[in-house]
Amino acid sequence: MPDDTSMDLLHRMRHSCAHVMAAAVHALWPSARFGVGPAIANGFFYDIALDHELKLEDLPRIEEKMREIKKARLPFERIELPIDDAIDFMAKHAQPFKVELLNLLKTQGSTAVARETGDEDAVDASASGVASVSFYKLGQFVDLCRGPHVARSDEIGVFKLRTIAGAYWRGDAKNPQLQRLYGLCFADQKDLEHAEWQLEQAALRDHRKLGKELHLFTFSPDVGAGLPLWLPRGMAIRDELERLAVQEERKDGYRRVATPHITKEALYFRSGHLPYYADDMYAPIDIEGEKFRLRPMNCPHHHQIYLSGLWSYRDLPLRLSEYGQVYRYEPSGALSGLMRVRGFCQNDAHIYVRHDQAKAEFIRVMQLHARYYEMFDIQDYWMRLSLPDLKKLDKYVDDPEGWVKAMEILREAMVESGYRFVEVEGEAAFYGPKVDFMIKSVIGTEYAISTNQLDFLAAKRFGLRYIAEDGSEQPAYVIHRAPLGSHERFVAFLIEHYGGAFPTWLAPVQVRLIPIADRHVDYAEKVRQRLFEADIETGTGGLRAELDASAERMQKKIRNAQNDKVPYMLVMGDKEAESGTVAVRLRSGENLGPISVDALLARLAQEVRTRRDLPATT
Repeated sequence: MPDDTSMDLLHRMRHSCAHVMAAAVHALWPSARFGVGPAIANGFFYDIALDHELKLEDLPRIEEKMREIKKARLPFERIELPIDDAIDFMAKHAQPFKVELLNLLKTQGSTAVARETGDEDAVDASASGVASVSFYKLGQFVDLCRGPHVARSDEIGVFKLRTIAGAYWRGDAKNPQLQRLYGLCFADQKDLEHAEWQLEQAALRDHRKLGKELHLFTFSPDVGAGLPLWLPRGMAIRDELERLAVQEERKDGYRRVATPHITKEALYFRSGHLPYYADDMYAPIDIEGEKFRLRPMNCPHHHQIYLSGLWSYRDLPLRLSEYGQVYRYEPSGALSGLMRVRGFCQNDAHIYVRHDQAKAEFIRVMQLHARYYEMFDIQDYWMRLSLPDLKKLDKYVDDPEGWVKAMEILREAMVESGYRFVEVEGEAAFYGPKVDFMIKSVIGTEYAISTNQLDFLAAKRFGLRYIAEDGSEQPAYVIHRAPLGSHERFVAFLIEHYGGAFPTWLAPVQVRLIPIADRHVDYAEKVRQRLFEADIETGTGGLRAELDASAERMQKKIRNAQNDKVPYMLVMGDKEAESGTVAVRLRSGENLGPISVDALLARLAQEVRTRRDLPATT
């Protein structure tokens, strides 16, 4: 987990570098219109409209102008203007996107600006009616921004412009498409070079690319954007993840439930979701004069299950789990493979606890996360404790006492757990503080993989009570948790984490049988049948073995299996057919030599049972 101070400095450097790039573009093409340009994980980007299409060959020219600005040691000068004057100023300078942002700020506040643009640094205000806004001047270039920045242009560190992409303004395909210029920015050259290597690896491991090559999932315009279709091989991964969740949750005392994908709109008014999250929900469906909604979350349904019984203090904690399908509207411009979709299946659960149980139960949830991460060889992870900014009550339930109690519970749980964590203000859910679990893949790509929340509001809204030892009725706290996140997002992470080369237990195809010639197909089929019938429990009911009976040459079949990243390749010719063995070649290129089918099954059974691959020699 990075040091807070160093990360704050890097953020300011990257944010400032984005301004330097914008100033360079403006110097080269004065008619450029600017959208937003936030700092991101390893650098920055800026969305820009130009009268011509930029090419990769233009990037060195922009970099050279940036170096000139850096060398000039220009100061970042802050300027404040009344918001109406700011709108006039941007209009006179032919910056329509900035005018649009300022009008959005004026009418709806900074929360709406951050939500619709993804840039939290664009403006500095908490609500509509703000009196003034800030700009930063860098030489002749003036940009709308809340800051902060480094003091001068020579303090932006080392940088490199990386690529150009298209991006719809405010993430909406109905809006103009801008040109998004990406850049890297670091404090020193060594870190920059390492980031370039990581990006090269990330391109090779991109889950969208590998998902297509490995036949894991697809999208269809006839179904709808952001609604993935899982192919058989991708479904095998889902099945294994769900089996894992069932097994691990059983150890922790969870009870599985199932709830419908649609419900009456009134339920989401009762839960409070509609007033806060209406923009993230699909439009209502009229059924016999009553409005229904596709569910965006599972918690209100689970609360109804809780309300179907009468619970005493002895019954709690009550842990209800479900792989629940949900639907959330994402702007079309924000959709990205399996990472950002409109329909996804969550590894969800809601735990109903007494106040005195909440801390221990939250620690238990964090320990479940850690178990999962160990299984997937995720070594770099930490938690982000997201607290409310109680000065911005338009974002949160107005219950200061409830917030204080909930924050105390979570903070104590985080400290006692011993896991690494940071605190951030202003990112809590509307009904309670939350913990985001942050993980890094083996190439350093960072993901917010799941969110766990402590909810003190549901008891009031739904009347979630239990009978205390003294016979009185007391409110139940609710822990919302989803350690594996959604199938979609977690599988996307795993594809990139493993580069598509899944461990045997998780691999969509675990064994590829390769007969050398047509006369060996019958023997290969007999071996495949033995693998199919073997008493080895998997998420798909048994081993996943495929027979390549094509007319391709043996070496081509092996290359095909390697391209499919199959862990085990069984090559069979005359010798193997006569001896009843198989020649085993591993994905790594190592050979186990000719072994019996029984020995192979014993090895596969151990890898599947332990969820750990064995070395070539054991």
